[in-house]
Amino acid sequence: MAPGDDAVAPGRGGGEHPETALPPAQATLIESGQIRRAIGIAEKQTGLNWSVFVGDLGSDSRKEAEARHAELGPAAAKSVLVAVDPTAHRLEIVTGAEARQVLDDRSCALAAASMASTFAVRDLDGGIARGILAMVEHVRRSR
Repeated sequence: MAPGDDAVAPGRGGGEHPETALPPAQATLIESGQIRRAIGIAEKQTGLNWSVFVGDLGSDSRKEAEARHAELGPAAAKSVLVAVDPTAHRLEIVTGAEARQVLDDRSCALAAASMASTFAVRDLDGGIARGILAMVEHVRRSR
């Protein structure tokens, strides 16, 4: 995937969470096998819904990421969204109320640091996948 491409990968792990899909006009499946595999593992091992957005997050990246998370509708409470704006060098991780019970801010910050270091060597897909898998480990440890 080229940096700056808009892409949304709502939980495609095994199709168990069709309610995580965004409206078709906004959904473009990420072509990265690494990210798709990481999402599948994450959903299977945590029971949470995982989504990735790569693209323009505007001037208020947190607000835009939260708005995209809210687009997940009823599934948002049990969802984790990783939003990356490669052009602006912004990364946001948004967790819903239920997801936040097993994935705290510190765990997300550690995963974000891991992602940022991988992004620095121009590996966007690998950084996202590794970050998701790092958060999965934190969820497993907290249970």
